[in-house]
Amino acid sequence: MVKRIAVLTSGGDAPGMNAAIRVCIRAGLYYGKEMYVVYDGYKGLVEGDIHQVTKDFTSDIINRGGTVIRTSRLPEFKDPKVVAKAVQQIHDYEIDAVIGIGGDGTYHGLEALAKQGVNVIGIPGTIDNDVASTDETIGFSTALNTICDCVDKIKDTSSSHQRCSIIEVMGRYCGDLAIFSSIAEAAEMTMTYDHPVGEVELFKKLRKIKAQKKSHAVVIVSENLLDVNYLAKRIEEETGFETKAEILGRLQRGGSPSAADRILASRLGSHAVELIVNEKFNRVVGIKDNKVVDFDIHEALDMPRDIHINLLKLIDMLQ
Repeated sequence: MVKRIAVLTSGGDAPGMNAAIRVCIRAGLYYGKEMYVVYDGYKGLVEGDIHQVTKDFTSDIINRGGTVIRTSRLPEFKDPKVVAKAVQQIHDYEIDAVIGIGGDGTYHGLEALAKQGVNVIGIPGTIDNDVASTDETIGFSTALNTICDCVDKIKDTSSSHQRCSIIEVMGRYCGDLAIFSSIAEAAEMTMTYDHPVGEVELFKKLRKIKAQKKSHAVVIVSENLLDVNYLAKRIEEETGFETKAEILGRLQRGGSPSAADRILASRLGSHAVELIVNEKFNRVVGIKDNKVVDFDIHEALDMPRDIHINLLKLIDMLQ
């Protein structure tokens, strides 16, 4: 029977991680388990930075951005010898199950632990929304709201100068933040890996907008796709449209989590603990059609990411 459960966050931080930490600890205590947190993700697991916590630890953290137990990236965790050190720490602290909150990299780390006999559960926490086993990840809603707030402000100043704004948003190689924010902000153009736009088409559209003397133009671009500063220069050369590139960067990760993210984190975190209580291990939780679900971790990592075909079609209709 499981007696001790440890919780860690790994990879990029995401708003709502603290809400997930909170519910995992409280649900675990509710079921009579001893609860532990691991500081600095897999790095802390390898180094043994593991501490028992009480309900007091969870006070006033649900509304805080980031993660109170900190996070990190540890590429070395791909090395079996490094994984073995983490497993030894888990045994030394007599931890019976580990809950990892994060994205794809976190899940791969959990899978490595599972292969060494550690009981694990994964909770999807990343602003990128790039975890295939869930419709939405913790942090996506808040990041999307942050982007929309920024674009609204950029529109204010762009309208004063009849300016084109090229806005780069995060998402790694997933275009969800760009796609959803484009719809919410009525962007004139959207450029993602799943929605490529050629220069000829882009310049033609912007020339038309400029000729119509519209107050501004907004082009939203996924990160890692192209050099937005170079694109801004090319647009000015080809269209005569004053153009500025805006890279929103890590501010998309910050801020108090939205109500939607707090609720999602609470639903997924409680289900994660219930799986452990029922001795169902090596699974990841998620949300599908607004229902909490769980999958085998190996199966989840092999799932292809859904491409929002209907939303891409909607973008083409609206733009």
